[in-house]
This record gives sequence, structure tokens and C-alpha cells, in this order.
Amino acid sequence: MAKTTPYAKSTWDTLHNNGPFPLKTLLVTELEGSANMFSKYDRYNDAAKEIQRLIREAADKNEGFRAYGSSWSLSHIAHQKDNMHYNGFMSIHIPIPQNLTHQNSNYKNENLFFFQCGNTIKRISEVLGSHGKSLKTSGASNGQTIAGCISTGVHGSALNVGSIQDYVVGLNLIIGDKPTDVVYLERHTKPALNDEFAEKINARVIRNDHLFNAALVGLGAFGFIHGVVIEAEDRFLLKRYVKKIKKEVALELSDTMDFKNSIFKIDGEVDEDGKPNRPYHYKVFINPYTNEDEYVVEVMYKKPYQVPYPDPFPVIKTSLYKDLIHLLIKMSEKFPKAIPWFIKQLRKTILPAVNEETLGTLYETFWDAPYQGPAFAASVGIDHTNASKAYKVLEAMTQKEGPIPGIFAMRFVKQTDATLGFTKFPITCMLEIDGVLWKKSRKIMSLTEYSRRMIEVLQENDIPFTIHWGKNSDWKFPNLVKDMFGDKVTEWKSYRNGLLSTEMQKVFSNGFLEDTDLHTPNEINEDDLIVSL
Repeated sequence: MAKTTPYAKSTWDTLHNNGPFPLKTLLVTELEGSANMFSKYDRYNDAAKEIQRLIREAADKNEGFRAYGSSWSLSHIAHQKDNMHYNGFMSIHIPIPQNLTHQNSNYKNENLFFFQCGNTIKRISEVLGSHGKSLKTSGASNGQTIAGCISTGVHGSALNVGSIQDYVVGLNLIIGDKPTDVVYLERHTKPALNDEFAEKINARVIRNDHLFNAALVGLGAFGFIHGVVIEAEDRFLLKRYVKKIKKEVALELSDTMDFKNSIFKIDGEVDEDGKPNRPYHYKVFINPYTNEDEYVVEVMYKKPYQVPYPDPFPVIKTSLYKDLIHLLIKMSEKFPKAIPWFIKQLRKTILPAVNEETLGTLYETFWDAPYQGPAFAASVGIDHTNASKAYKVLEAMTQKEGPIPGIFAMRFVKQTDATLGFTKFPITCMLEIDGVLWKKSRKIMSLTEYSRRMIEVLQENDIPFTIHWGKNSDWKFPNLVKDMFGDKVTEWKSYRNGLLSTEMQKVFSNGFLEDTDLHTPNEINEDDLIVSL
């Protein structure tokens, strides 16, 4: 039987020390060993019963319950003051055979895989690689769990793919302690697996596009995500270039995404007419404290998988441009820890001239994050056509009202179907400022104050935006989520209200949902919203 060990705690913190936050009990569930319970489905269902028991215990105590994986988010979205459940040992994975695919499925069964919630992106990539497959995209690193990624909308910078949740085709949710509270959810217009699969995990089936899209980026509020079905693809290679280009060219590409007609061209990355190819990935690094005429850009092109190819790790392991927070922490290590001194260094040219090239798989390119410790990351999503405008107004605010110890970057992501997915624009520019965590002083505003000014400046300049759910922000800013998502907020609440009982809505709530005014149920419980369509 699965066994849970409770630990009495007083605090809990994120990986990047954005807390500490108060906590009563940390719960850690370990699965029954495979020697004692051979079937993966039996072990999976045994774990589900244990999670249902824990949910009932929390409800009986009038307490909350929330799962977390790698503590990767920098906001308090994963925190629950009563009971937090660590998912890291819940790592079952099952390839989907042909006989379990839906008769109307358009997916290739060899691309469908079922992963339990605690599998990390790194582990998933290793499993897929053994089948000759790959994830379609990932974040800048690989330590997050799959359930955490989709709950917060973790994105990469794939122009034609989207975020991690956008290749999820099925969700297994535990929404209470009753037998009918184990649900297998997928889209009715794009069914993936048949009812026989749902029977194997003791779940009732709901096929409903609207409910699925609402639960997809569910912020931990749609119950316990026990497992996900993802669509993988054949393994591929990424040719990665890091170069400096004129900032006018970098910003023009950001606003237009017109790579074909740009003067930016890389030898060999052109079509039959000699026009530049559209890349798989485009990222711009910007130091707001210097007035350089060039920006560093990272560009990647998708290539067919073939072996042998040069080992990419010697370059990837030492690349300052692998991850922005890593870059800044590596820079800060060279200077005294005093933040004012670090900011003084930012006013110099700290982004070195480079001409990096690597060729590797997605797994190898977005490899282990080499840093831990205090860091901040604020990230807003805007329509790419507003990319340069948004950057310029935030740069001006940072220079005038700052400084703060961080630099900017822009990544570009295909639109999501998730109801509250922050990559909501046709192509979303994720404009982020990352850096070393600091404390408010007489000369430096607090992180919350800076985050508030980011919101105010974008609103003052009529630039529609969203905010990354897993990043730092002033989450108590009045009407913030309503301003970002409009009527989608009511839709999201309606489907949550239809799926969860009032008791369970309280169990699966937390301070983050309260701060963003997403915890309050709609007045009408519309059960007809959650039926299969």
C-alpha cells in the first residue's frame, strides 16, 4: 500500500527562496514497491486511494490541501498554509498501446504517453528518448514536474508549438474522496484515449473542450492532478546559435516575426530562395542599464534527428546564455554580495560577445538548471506586435525609478487554448526581468513595488498584458486578473464550480487564489457545464 509520512512544519520555501511561508503539515507519499505490486495500474490506483484519504482528512479538519513538485514557481501559487503534498515520488509512466486509443483519435498511439504527476521534465525526456521520442517544447530548464508545469503554464520559446500544457491531451483529476471523484478529462473534439483506459485508472470519463481548457492551466484549483496524457513527437535536433545583432533588427523581428524578410541571416539557415528560415526558438537578452547598439540573441532551428552529432554538453554546461537567472548569478559571484555594487556592475557591459553554436536534442539543449538560491523573476505576456513598445516603457521606468538587480529578456510563444493561459495572444512575447533577489532599502524599491509599477506602466500606456502565474508580481493588485482575462475569469470559475463541490473548492483553495480573487465560486452551480459533449 502507498504510505504517507506527515511532517510537522512551521515554514515552507520555494527553490529560489521567495518565502518562507507558514505551513502546518508536509505530506510525503511513497508508492508501494513494484516487487510487491507488479502492475503499474494497480500501484497508480493504490496511490489514488491514498490521495483521496488525505483529501478527506483535510476536509474533516476544515483545512486546505495542495500538491507541489519541485518548488520551482517564484510566486506563492504552490503554497498552502495547512497541508502541502510533495509529489516527487509519484513517478509512474506508461506508454499507450493501440487498443487503448479512442476510435475517433487523430493521434498516433506511439506518440501518446501517460505520466504520473511527480515525473519531472528531465525524467519524461529520458523516458521518451528511450522510445525515440521527444517533448515538443520545454521551459528553459528541466527540473519542474509535469503537473506543476501545466498548472502554471510553463512556456518555452517555440514559435510553432506553444507551452507545455499545449501538448497535454488528457488529465486525470482527483476532486474528492468518493469513487466518482476520480475523473479522466479530455477534449470532445480531439479524443485521445478510450473508456477502457479510464476503467484501468478507475475514473469516470468527461469529454468536454471547455472544461478541459479551464482545468488545463488550473492553478491547482481544479483538484489533485494525478496523471497526464501527453502527445510526444519523433526525436529531433536543435541547431542553436548565440550572436550579437543590431538592436533595431532584434526589436523589429520581435514586433513583426517576419524572419523571411529580415536582414538577419545565418549562413546555412535559409530556404531555396536564399531567404532566412523561420526559427524554432527566438530569444533576446537586454541590459536596461547600458546603451549598447547590439543585443545578444539566441536562435534555434529544428533539424532531423540523425547520429552521430557533436556532443553539445561542453558548450551548454558553460554557456552564460543558457538561462538568464543563471547568467546573473554567475555574474554576481564575481562581485561582493552587496546589491548596490552588483547594480553598479550592471551599468557596465556585462553581456559578453559570443558566437556559440551547438547541435543537440531538446533534452540536451534545455538541460539541468545549474543554480539554486535567492532569485527573482517577473514576466509579462504581451502581443508580440507590442514587444518593443512594452520593453521601452518598462526600460524607461526601470532606469528612472530603479535600479533593480536584473536584466530583461524576450521569448516568443504560440497561443494557448487554456482558458487562463497567459500565452493568450496569437504570438505572445514573454517579456521578463530576472535577477538576484534583493531587500528594500532607502535607495531601492521592493520587489512588490517594482512589480506594481510594471502593471501600472503597462496600463497607463494601453498595452494589454498577462502575467506568468509562477513568477513574482503584485498579485493583490486590484482587479488584476479580471483586467488580464476579462470574461474568461467568469468562464473559468463556472467550470471549476461545476466540477468541484463547495467543500472541495475550499480544500483546493489557497492564499494565491484569494489574492487574485479566483477562490470565490460563482453563485450558480451549473452542473450541465461539466457533462460530456
